[in-house]
Amino acid sequence: MLKTRVITAILLVTGLLVTVFLASKQVWALLTLAISLLAVSEWANLIRLSRVQSFGYIALAILVGVLLMLPFPILITYQNLAVLVLLMLSALFWIFVAPIWLHQRKSCQNTFMMSLVGILLITATWLALVGLREINPWLLLAVLGTVSLADSAAYFAGKRFGRNKLAPNISPGKTWEGVLGALIAVTVYGGFLCFYQQLNLWLIPALWLVVGFSIMGDLLESLMKRQAGLKDSGQLLPGHGGVLDRIDGFVPTLPMVLLFIYGLQFSGLNVHG
Repeated sequence: MLKTRVITAILLVTGLLVTVFLASKQVWALLTLAISLLAVSEWANLIRLSRVQSFGYIALAILVGVLLMLPFPILITYQNLAVLVLLMLSALFWIFVAPIWLHQRKSCQNTFMMSLVGILLITATWLALVGLREINPWLLLAVLGTVSLADSAAYFAGKRFGRNKLAPNISPGKTWEGVLGALIAVTVYGGFLCFYQQLNLWLIPALWLVVGFSIMGDLLESLMKRQAGLKDSGQLLPGHGGVLDRIDGFVPTLPMVLLFIYGLQFSGLNVHG
């Protein structure tokens, strides 16, 4: 299993690097939209939509993506506003709704509401993938690297030192020791970035927040899978499950990072030390 996970991870990273640096803006947007549609399909499965409902749900997601991508000048103002609103709604969900949801561990039976939540969160993630790369491909990779590093550090630290369960009724394998391992790893990572890129040391606590929200995304997907009676969100990626299994930590973090950067640009604050 570990060998399969490693091989799949290497292929995914290789494909990511090639497309991030070589693909055009339009190709990157279409490629990430396609991946997002796979995630939408898996979300439909998690909330138990019928086959017909799933087709309609994916068609709605395609329509939203197309409307946000159309290059007509008359639409640009509305598209920019829609992007900002979606990013803000996503952030509000993860700050206020998700913690209560995880604490209560309740199953939401309102299919319409769960469908809207899925479209919102996955579309915001897609927009963040496009927006962060447009700002700087290295910025996107840095955020993706932070979440991936935290996830790997949490796994190995939890496996080696894990004693105290983080959320035993949601994801029994996660431990507080794993969380500590993730925080230590990103602290070292952030220290290197601050030193070599002359960035403000406030980056480090910002990375801690990224870790916290990435864990929240992981836990929320685990809760939904448990309530749906599924081990994985899909079987597309050998050793990793489905697309949602692979991006659950990115769903909260990428939109929040992009929204934060937009806020910095609007305020004119300097992130360099």
